[in-house]
Amino acid sequence: MVPCARFTVTGRVQGVFFRASTRERALQLGLAGYAKNCSDGSVEVVASGEPEALDALDAWLHHGPSGARVERVRREALPDQGMRGFVAR
Repeated sequence: MVPCARFTVTGRVQGVFFRASTRERALQLGLAGYAKNCSDGSVEVVASGEPEALDALDAWLHHGPSGARVERVRREALPDQGMRGFVAR
């Protein structure tokens, strides 16, 4: 089983290349998953991979790209999602 987590990121995280930047960082870390905008203005990130890589993504999500203003990151563990690659939806 591959560790997997769902992150919900709130603040000014839409319209600032947050999803594309998250994809780039996740790929650098060797993670699979996706980042998508939610109707409430947050960004949902689901990622799977090595625990250290998930922790590194978690730390990065707390500030995101330069135009973002992250207010909160919520993390929850998920069962293995069997994902490959990383996409910005």
